[in-house]
Amino acid sequence: MKRLLLTLTATTAFVIAGCGSDTRSATAPTAAATSDSPPSDTNEGSQTDTGVRLVSSTEAAAIVASPPDDLVILDVRTPEEFAEGHLDRAQLIDFYQADFAQQLADLDPSVPYVLYCRSGNRSGQAADMMRELGFVDVVDVDGGILAWSDAGLPVVTP
Repeated sequence: MKRLLLTLTATTAFVIAGCGSDTRSATAPTAAATSDSPPSDTNEGSQTDTGVRLVSSTEAAAIVASPPDDLVILDVRTPEEFAEGHLDRAQLIDFYQADFAQQLADLDPSVPYVLYCRSGNRSGQAADMMRELGFVDVVDVDGGILAWSDAGLPVVTP
């Protein structure tokens, strides 16, 4: 019985760790682990306190269609995924790069961002990191570029 419980626990942990992963099982380091800044005092359970929020692909498309002058569209997929198709004017920062957290920390936290990945897993993790870093206006596309494409929204392809 103990062996079965141990096997089920290990299997569950493996499935949870891999759930939502697009092609790799590696994860990026957290911003807190790589940042010299003090931890955030905000309530991490509330996305509205910090300006980081999850929105549908159609809500994100409305923002992209009438963007503020300084809007940054941030794609956190791999270069290979980016080359298959991305949002117009998107900038790529590969979530799997060892310096991903530092690349996020180097961005201007005061400008607005639309953030996405393939399915929402990596961008959700990146949004949490951006929250920790004090970003004030981050919109994370729920369902990523898959939801964007399923909604019939435009994707730039080579």
